[in-house]
Amino acid sequence: MHFSPKFATLTERLRCLPGVGQKTAQRMALHLLERDREGAAAIAHALTDALESLGHCRLCRVFTEFEICPVCADEQRDRSILCVVESPADWIAIEQSGAFSGLYFLLLGRLSPLDGIGPDELKLSELDARLDDPELEEVILATSATIEGEATAAYVIERARERQLRISRLAQGVPMGGELEYIDASTLTLALRGRPFE
Repeated sequence: MHFSPKFATLTERLRCLPGVGQKTAQRMALHLLERDREGAAAIAHALTDALESLGHCRLCRVFTEFEICPVCADEQRDRSILCVVESPADWIAIEQSGAFSGLYFLLLGRLSPLDGIGPDELKLSELDARLDDPELEEVILATSATIEGEATAAYVIERARERQLRISRLAQGVPMGGELEYIDASTLTLALRGRPFE
């Protein structure tokens, strides 16, 4: 099939989005061109503006147009607790829950020696600076339950222990409403190992 070169390029560019395959990209391109050119222009403008003006917060490394993001600048946040997350998506999930009122540090990845990602690639010296904050008392690890996530957590735990900080982890295991007979063995293992004491 012979598409217009510009339509083919647009479709190919849309495929860079997670979960967007060839057919979905074509539907998106057709929708924007046929039914919502104004929306397409607004998306293009917002994307260009974001690329030009967004950087990382000097303290937590979340995307922001300021040197220090609104969360880090908020005097009402609990500065004694630091939640270490892997990605901006993890940060969003925790922040939208409304259950956490401390500060964050985004790793922007996870340690993966096989992929050549070590502490230097993640710029973990910036984490050391956060761990040296005299107000800090506890580090909450919110890394994924993968081999890389566990390796990353172990590295952060070592750095936090050197500073004699309390260390905790997000509870992992059986989801609310989950029935044990349908839970996989790995999830049950995590739930049993991480059970809280009352």
